[in-house]
Amino acid sequence: MALRINDTAPDFNADTTQGPINFHEWVGDGWAILFSHPKDFTPVCTTELGTVAGLTGEFAKRNCKVLGISVDGVSDHQAWSKDIEASQGHAVTYPLIGDPELAIVKAYDMLPADAGDTSEGRTPMDNATARSVFVIGPDKKIKATLTYPMSTGRNFAEILRLVDSCQLTAGKQVATPANWEQGEDVIILPSVSDDAAKETYPDGWEQPLPYIRIVPQPK
Repeated sequence: MALRINDTAPDFNADTTQGPINFHEWVGDGWAILFSHPKDFTPVCTTELGTVAGLTGEFAKRNCKVLGISVDGVSDHQAWSKDIEASQGHAVTYPLIGDPELAIVKAYDMLPADAGDTSEGRTPMDNATARSVFVIGPDKKIKATLTYPMSTGRNFAEILRLVDSCQLTAGKQVATPANWEQGEDVIILPSVSDDAAKETYPDGWEQPLPYIRIVPQPK
């Protein structure tokens, strides 16, 4: 069954480069990014893992943990991590899941149920659909998903922006407009009446259309 926004993220136990984890326990009471890779020692994913390694401080500021997953085993991840640090300039300090039996990528609908039960002999093209990002909230529900083709490296500045928006809109009754960045104006949700909005925004709002009410980003 396909996973959708607001579904509970499937829980799992896994071996990682930092030891065994239970996913929901590992997420704890913060946010998490789970991002997948079709195969170790692949060029685009090498740049992605290195980029995320350089952004771990940014994710930490947002109380957001990062967890990578590839269907290859943990020993391969450890060897790959050396290549990543040498070529990208950042050590991979976040855990990488080994999923050699394909159980987790299947649970997250990144591979079909009939994909078999081993990563042995599988090529990157066999696993091409394992190129997803899941943003998961403290309630363990999926807040956003992104899936990219193998030929296109993911934009992690956009993923940070997405986390910012998810966190803001989870706590405030607002939505973020196109190309919104942290600190910019936001939109009052249509479900909030004018009377209720006046309690929060006594100075009022800009209203370029009857159904758009723009206010400064709430603190």
